[in-house]
Amino acid sequence: MIVNNIFLGENVNIETSAHINNVRIGNNSKIAGNVKIFGSAENILVVGEGCYVGANTILEGFNAKVTIGKNVSFAQNVNLMSGSGPNASEALQIIFPIVKGEIVIGNDCWIGASSIIMPNVHLGDFCIVAANSFVNKRFPSYSIIGGTPAKLIRKLTQFEIDKIVAK
Repeated sequence: MIVNNIFLGENVNIETSAHINNVRIGNNSKIAGNVKIFGSAENILVVGEGCYVGANTILEGFNAKVTIGKNVSFAQNVNLMSGSGPNASEALQIIFPIVKGEIVIGNDCWIGASSIIMPNVHLGDFCIVAANSFVNKRFPSYSIIGGTPAKLIRKLTQFEIDKIVAK
């Protein structure tokens, strides 16, 4: 395995079974076991400070830029992919071309277990993604989303937002 472009902040905890490459991980982040986080030399995947990435999660930023804000929590088995399509079949690519696109996860988001985040997704700050969701479009800050495909369940109330901001 070739390992390049790994930039770790202070107090980063990475389990020994995790694999990282072409990444920048912020201070005080924790990476659980069997996690794979990788970008490319052209697209360094950025994980902000204070993040947690749960077991068996894949954060793929090889095809396009992936930026994860601070204090983001990924539960186990999340799959975030900056490129998708029938890679092995050039014939199917004629009908279903490979989609590549940037992904941005805002600050203080919570991504539920076994969720899938597709290319061209931008989640604003304080978004919550329900477990087992398929996220294939953008959602603004303070959204609670879920389903396959994900849809807006509700926005955080002004009372909830005020409590967060007062923190």
